[in-house]
Amino acid sequence: MDAADKFGARTPAGFERREYVINGVRTVVNVGGKGQPVLYFHGAGNWHGIDFAEQWLDRLQIIAPSHPGFGESDDAPPEMSSMTDYVLHYLELLETMGLKQVSLLGISMGGWMAAEFALACRHLVRKLVLIAPAGLNDPDHPTPPGVGRWTLQEMYGFLVEDTTSVGRHLPRTPEEHAAHAAQVAREARSTFKLLTPGVPYAPLLERWMHRITMPTLLVWSKADRLTPVGRHKKWMRLLPNAQLLLVERGGHLTLDESAEVRDAVVRFLA
Repeated sequence: MDAADKFGARTPAGFERREYVINGVRTVVNVGGKGQPVLYFHGAGNWHGIDFAEQWLDRLQIIAPSHPGFGESDDAPPEMSSMTDYVLHYLELLETMGLKQVSLLGISMGGWMAAEFALACRHLVRKLVLIAPAGLNDPDHPTPPGVGRWTLQEMYGFLVEDTTSVGRHLPRTPEEHAAHAAQVAREARSTFKLLTPGVPYAPLLERWMHRITMPTLLVWSKADRLTPVGRHKKWMRLLPNAQLLLVERGGHLTLDESAEVRDAVVRFLA
């Protein structure tokens, strides 16, 4: 591997890198810690890592896969093109790992994925945390224009208030910049493949959310520029067993930016 290949492919401190082949798709999973198992679904970008979980490892076991088409995992095959495909992918991953029940944590697109997994496989989900989830149509609080066409600097501005919170994952050399840009572009293509047709919500999710009966924590930052905080009202109206945490600071990647959020999540899960 040259420097560009290595950039962004770092196993976090306290984690073990594992590989599983799930229905023909090599899936990379970082596993660390002890205690209640927590399956983490990242959002539409996996470049910012899971540094936020390092302080949880004495209380929780964190299982952090890279979705097919993201991070070090293989590209998704052409026929894997819906959230249902990803739910089945992770159902088989849990079976392969021998996990009978987990708590589930998802952010943004990963929150949408977590909600779909929870309503389809609720017997497997002990508790659920959704952080600024996508997936519900809310025309009163639209996504800002230009998603997928932003420069890297514009993208950072929509994701975090302060780039130092993800500083370890930002490129410093031309080679790292090229590798980072290529990863962001690949993950954007993988994301848009899941949107049918290019719509960041699931028409049937709203109809079936009554099945998400496990204790749920919904988290949103009032400063989120990507998914407007007003969307929390619809989620809270539809989730039957949810509590809400609204925080003043931190952007869309509020797990990376907010100690308040990290503390609240670990208290809820552990």
